[in-house]
Amino acid sequence: MIYGYARVSTEGQDLAYQLQKLEAAGCAKIFQEKRSGKNTTDRPQLAKLLKSLEPGDQVLATVTDRIARDPLDMLNILNAVKEAGAGLKLLDEPFIDTTSEMSDLIMFIIGWAAKWQRKRILENTANGRALAKERGVKFGRKPKLTAHQRREIVQRIENGELIREIARSYNVSHSTISRVRP
Repeated sequence: MIYGYARVSTEGQDLAYQLQKLEAAGCAKIFQEKRSGKNTTDRPQLAKLLKSLEPGDQVLATVTDRIARDPLDMLNILNAVKEAGAGLKLLDEPFIDTTSEMSDLIMFIIGWAAKWQRKRILENTANGRALAKERGVKFGRKPKLTAHQRREIVQRIENGELIREIARSYNVSHSTISRVRP
């Protein structure tokens, strides 16, 4: 059986290229998901694929970072494929083929490179956020209460009004009111 695995990191990204390549390569079933590749334990379709492998099966993906971004994760996945008696090939990286003895070394190096690339992405994102903060961009959810409402709440609490009643009047939870500090 030839299985395919396609993954993108977010719902907004498109699997079309990967699916087209995997279908053209003859995959009978393609497991696909839109989840981050940084953590293999949080990818149910990958786990399902690995559990369904039998001797002689083949797993196809387009490139290394669709399978894993961390060298240890890559080696664990590679080990699971090998233990099942199956093989792994990457369509856009044809030198990755688990039927050769050099594949473990190559996969580790490419997994390391994928991890390095992810580190660069995280650094770039952090730098972008820092610049945005300097420009005054606000992050996170909009506060449920305005500054004026918070001052009113402090006054009402000081006047002895029950938190439950205050929360009801602002249509927020008890804990939201409890977090308001003078």
